[in-house]
Amino acid sequence: MKAIVLLSGGIDSTTCLAQAVASYGKGSVRALSFEYGQKHSNEIKNAAAVAAHYGVPLTIAKVDSQIFMGSDSTLLKGGGDIEHKSYADILEERGEGTVDTYVPFRNGLMLSQAAAFAYSVGAGSVWYGAHADDAAGQAYPDCTPDFYQAMDHAIFTGTGCNVNLYAPLIEMNKAGVVEMGLSLEAPYELTRSCYEGHDAQCGLCGTCRDRIVAFKLNGVKDEAAYEVEIDWEVK
Repeated sequence: MKAIVLLSGGIDSTTCLAQAVASYGKGSVRALSFEYGQKHSNEIKNAAAVAAHYGVPLTIAKVDSQIFMGSDSTLLKGGGDIEHKSYADILEERGEGTVDTYVPFRNGLMLSQAAAFAYSVGAGSVWYGAHADDAAGQAYPDCTPDFYQAMDHAIFTGTGCNVNLYAPLIEMNKAGVVEMGLSLEAPYELTRSCYEGHDAQCGLCGTCRDRIVAFKLNGVKDEAAYEVEIDWEVK
């Protein structure tokens, strides 16, 4: 086994899975998804559809939602309303720092379990889809290069130098991620980026807005469903 890919069912993780399968073949890749009390838990269905598309096994694990008790993250069930603004606008208004949808150390918790899973099944790497737009302004500090490097060191050391962490998108923006995925024919029509947890993507939350802009910049219409009508022309 070559790689465990964290697969949320979104664009970034799907691009990682496409890269891993292209690099190693589907027989050497497994996908890992997490339930952690997120509002958009229906993303697991998207992850399953993407995994099935590539013919790779999917394991669904859990992070106990009690860990986040007391968190005011709007991404979690029972949290407040998710802001319908772009991340750039939020950071411009508030300055640097975590955004409302940041879940405390979520990626660290997931990656720790993924490392244990990788070691257990003989995989030499864990892949996750952190990219530059999520790291900007410390909006999601567990997507930054500093975090990635520290976790890579911890995982490598903690598994007896048997497992590495790999973040192939870490220096790309969202448009670059989509460009790479399109070149790999990633099945973006099966994916979901929206944090609202509705049947179709809301088209208004930060992740939806970033997704829409990324497709526009690539001159491609997103075939995934939205609740609102989108003008796909770049202006």
